[in-house]
Amino acid sequence: MLDLYWLPEPVDWKKLLAAPQQGAELWSHLVGTANTRLDFVRTNQLDNLLQRSFPNEPPGLTTRPIRLAILASSTVTHLLSGLRVAALRRGLYVQTYVTGYGQYQQELLDPSSSLHRFAPNVVLFATDTRHLAGQAEGEVDSSGTEKVVSRLADLWKTAKEAFACQVVQQTLLPIFPALLGSNEHRLGSSRAYRVAAMNTLLRKYADLTGVDLLALDASAERHGVDAWHDEGLWLKAKQEIHPAAAPMYGELVARLIAAQMGRSSKCLVLDLDNTLWGGVVGDDGVEGIVLGQGSAMGEAYLEFQRWVVDQSRRGVILAVCSKNDEANALAPFERHPEMVLSRSHIAAFVANWDDKAANVRKIAQRLNIGIDSCVFVDDNPFERNIVRRELPTVAVPELPEDPAFYARSIADAGYFEALSITAEDAERTQQYQANLQRESLQANATDLKGYLASLKMELWVKAFDQVDLKRVVQLINKTNQFNLTTRRYTEEEVAALIDAPDAIGLHFRLTDCLGDNGIISIIIGRRNGKDTKMAIDTWLMSCRVLGRQVENACMNVLAERAKHLGITEIVGEYKATAKNGMVKQHYEKLGFLPLSEDPGVGSVWRLELANYTPSETFITIREG
Repeated sequence: MLDLYWLPEPVDWKKLLAAPQQGAELWSHLVGTANTRLDFVRTNQLDNLLQRSFPNEPPGLTTRPIRLAILASSTVTHLLSGLRVAALRRGLYVQTYVTGYGQYQQELLDPSSSLHRFAPNVVLFATDTRHLAGQAEGEVDSSGTEKVVSRLADLWKTAKEAFACQVVQQTLLPIFPALLGSNEHRLGSSRAYRVAAMNTLLRKYADLTGVDLLALDASAERHGVDAWHDEGLWLKAKQEIHPAAAPMYGELVARLIAAQMGRSSKCLVLDLDNTLWGGVVGDDGVEGIVLGQGSAMGEAYLEFQRWVVDQSRRGVILAVCSKNDEANALAPFERHPEMVLSRSHIAAFVANWDDKAANVRKIAQRLNIGIDSCVFVDDNPFERNIVRRELPTVAVPELPEDPAFYARSIADAGYFEALSITAEDAERTQQYQANLQRESLQANATDLKGYLASLKMELWVKAFDQVDLKRVVQLINKTNQFNLTTRRYTEEEVAALIDAPDAIGLHFRLTDCLGDNGIISIIIGRRNGKDTKMAIDTWLMSCRVLGRQVENACMNVLAERAKHLGITEIVGEYKATAKNGMVKQHYEKLGFLPLSEDPGVGSVWRLELANYTPSETFITIREG
């Protein structure tokens, strides 16, 4: 059975649905309600309340509404509630559109269709197994399967070009019984084998074209085909996905959308005692904790640590939040021979007797990340409930009693869903640790100028290109605090700026004596034709490099590039959000003059380049 088992059970369901709040308060209540364990019936009930309360975009929404078009070859209307509620769980507002039954190709290829009028920013190809596999019926070799997937890839391209949107393709459920058994691949005409071959090709073509996959085949392998598909419902209503699977279906789709928008979690915050090892190190000592070979439970904790280390290697930030004396908390990392997780994997280590909610806040502040980027993992239900109550935007999964299933539980929850991995992801822990070293040096420095000079900083500037495209898109879609407009763009939209004659797209990498900070700032400037005025469409920067004159150095580069293009005036816009108040005076500090201001909404600023004097910084500018 498919179950969102990592979420807590809702308390007093009828009371939750009878919420008296309105506006932003009601929206927040619905988001909290969505973050409980909901089955198909409760998902539909919550969606009904959502649709009645917010037929249009809710007030104060900090992210763009999602217009999701489902291009389906079977009945999918029973899945819509699950899609909308799963998005709600992440604070996203989704409007849905479903093409006419069996009409997805016609609507996609007709520019005057309802699909085109809907103008989706996410397109989901929900093509069922019989529909795709049936197109290759009768083929005796792989050429027929390749033709089917190639034609489908052409439709992906059409959707990308028409809507400049994220495209998601669901893989095929393995619903056909085998004819040979374990060696089914030796019978080329087998429908079961054809489905497996088609899924392999879908992955190949998706990687080549930048399409994201909804891996239903992988989930069917994990939970069983019968959890997803009922042959009787297919024959009666052409429903390939079982209604009971709708909440999970929506959850998997919402994860992909959230990942594209930079809304996946960044930091895994870990308790220690009975979470990373068995026992209490302060009482049992390093020798007495349960960890490693020799017992089933010790090996379970060892496997969990291995999974945690693997998460670190792919770019998840690790932090420790423990009620412990720091010396006791560090002892297993320093002295236990079977610890897989080392102190060097941990970007922030907090061990004291303060309450854990306060310490999670401290960790987020220390790492300069949003509190909503954290996932808090603790075996103690009391601590989990406290953090949920005090920090409702922090993800807190329920854990099973057996540590053998810790990794599976967190993985099933999908907090760290990613669409791709960049080279910088693997270096993230080292970048955060180096940044903490910089902050420590700065805290002990009595001469700020001397400190900045001692860093020997170099800012490498480069125009947008294909090499760094994925990292640029990743930063655009996940940066919230130092972000002047918080505009989000798809990979296709950013790629279009590479050779655009009326745009400047720059990214900046900062290095210093302590290491490489990676790409830390993005600027997009636009002008109309040969106009001598340029508008700053996007300016964002990683909070890791605050206080080091980076914004001044970036402005120097932008001014020089703009002058070279014949620009005489730059206009900068600040659009206020719930998270970017820190950059409210950004343009004023750089010498821009105000054009207009609407309190709570934003402001517009203007700079005559003839009057601009480059800032003096301790940063050397490099090209490339």
